Amino acid sequence: MNFKDLKKTSSANINQLITEMDKLSSTKSYIDDRYWTLPLDEKTGNATALIRFLPVAKDNNIPWVSLFSHGFQGPGGWYIENSLTTLGQPDPVSETNSELWNTGIDANKDIVRKRKRKQHFITNILVVSDPRNPKNEGKVFLYKFGKKIFQKIQDALKPEFETDKPIDVFDLWKGANFRLKVRKVEGYPNYDNSFFEGASPICEGDESKMEAVWTSEYDLKEIVSPKNFKTYDELKTRMNRVLGNTAKAGPTAETKPTIRESAPKTKSEDAPWAAPEASGDDEDDALAYFKGLADD
Repeated sequence: MNFKDLKKTSSANINQLITEMDKLSSTKSYIDDRYWTLPLDEKTGNATALIRFLPVAKDNNIPWVSLFSHGFQGPGGWYIENSLTTLGQPDPVSETNSELWNTGIDANKDIVRKRKRKQHFITNILVVSDPRNPKNEGKVFLYKFGKKIFQKIQDALKPEFETDKPIDVFDLWKGANFRLKVRKVEGYPNYDNSFFEGASPICEGDESKMEAVWTSEYDLKEIVSPKNFKTYDELKTRMNRVLGNTAKAGPTAETKPTIRESAPKTKSEDAPWAAPEASGDDEDDALAYFKGLADD
């Protein structure tokens, strides 16, 4: 096209531009609206909300699922991937970690610690109070959390002292609301001050509303379905690219993240995969931040 042609079509292109803009605006967002998050106040770095953990959804066995992942940086960028160990399958990062750990070399063990898998938990919740986003109140969401909050759930189910009455925090009638209190400590969100309130029914005991909440829950099994995980070969290709192992990287085309990883056959009490470590909730938030950088 020359300049004269450009002038002739200066108005004719607007419809095409509008069409292309409409395509962009209609493109599905990568943000999963099923998940609830609590944004921190920009000035104080703090936030609070009141949520309720919900019971087993239809066709599910337990009210949460566990998901393993790896997040680390190498010469070739960031590796932010779900681990196939979630499915009880071999994972290339875990295998590499096992090889490095078994060398007994301290430097290699330090590398393994940086690449260790992290454990996350996902469950259904009812948002009771969300001061920063009131539109979320009364709705059911998925909630992803880490070790600290899971420990508080365990403490409620199995109190340390015999005089404390156990609370099934997932029960609609005899459970308890969870007061989520987040503070920024050393630059990261901290959940230590969060706690369960006294036992009480949701929806003030209105069973028609309670049933509506229960039937609104999401299927947790779908989250850890094998179809949602990358293959072993895809993960290995990505890992080699990130680590700069170009000779082993295989295809150069970018592959989507996958989930597959199993624990090594030999375990050691101090090895990062023995009794798989759950990440702290602050680590979850940091990992989400780094994933955003990697996606960009």
